[in-house]
Amino acid sequence: MAVLVIAEHDNASIKGATLNTVTAALACGGDVHVLIAGHNAADAAQAAARVAGVSKVLHADGAQFEHQLAENIAAQVLALATDYTHILFPTTAGGKNVAPRVAAKLDAAQISDVIKVHTADTFDRPVYAGNAIATVQSSDGVKVITVRSTSFEPANVAQGNAPVEATPTVAGTAGSQFVSAEIAKSERPELTSATIIVSGGRALGSNERFNAVLTPLADKLSAALGASRAAVDAGYAPNDLQVGQTGKIVAPTLYIACGISGAIQHLAGMKDSKVIVAINKDAEAPIFSVADYGLVADLFEAVPELVAAL
Repeated sequence: MAVLVIAEHDNASIKGATLNTVTAALACGGDVHVLIAGHNAADAAQAAARVAGVSKVLHADGAQFEHQLAENIAAQVLALATDYTHILFPTTAGGKNVAPRVAAKLDAAQISDVIKVHTADTFDRPVYAGNAIATVQSSDGVKVITVRSTSFEPANVAQGNAPVEATPTVAGTAGSQFVSAEIAKSERPELTSATIIVSGGRALGSNERFNAVLTPLADKLSAALGASRAAVDAGYAPNDLQVGQTGKIVAPTLYIACGISGAIQHLAGMKDSKVIVAINKDAEAPIFSVADYGLVADLFEAVPELVAAL
């Protein structure tokens, strides 16, 4: 039995979510292979080869994979699928774009957002915005799985020595082409990999106050900035800062929620954080039900005082 992990990478290095997915793959049993489909991605392939637990790296190199178009990556995965019992993707925008295409072509029931592997065919996944955990069993010959990275420890990046094997590539699809990409650049840590997150809600009232109040605290703590869906919908923060069921799932060491009421949608994205601190003037706010430390106070007074104390 062999398990295939579809790596996320930038053609030079692999992304952190791939390491968590390797850990989930090891729990499925059997040899773990990693697919690097990219263009001039030899460095990414070598990085994957050094990951502990990986027994082989498959390197599919071609210009059609340079921008990770879902149609092309899915076609490459399908060309290899019959050799594997499990195909695992990180639960990221890229993984969620490719996995359903692969599952549909294989006539398999995709198992989404896996948080625990019991056996090779039995898995846990959250349902109802994380308020319940479903244990599912699959009898599909090839199991297509997306893995919630925050639920698995990352595999060690310096203990492996797997061989890198060139694999035949499939032709790119004529139905789609890469046009352009607009990538937001920030000196702050990336939200899903940050160890500390300072997050704000609708109570901040405006984009100007969102940045004026939260940025000094984030700077002091070298933290990433996050936001609730309500704050994003109101235009206080950009969409890529949204934490929640329809945003990004995070599990930092420290999560500071400022002016966030704690709607189910938001809690689903951050309640696995190691330590949760909530600042809200409403003592009955649901956020306090998951907080390790709660401060009932006006955030416009409390946060500046906290910054001054730091």
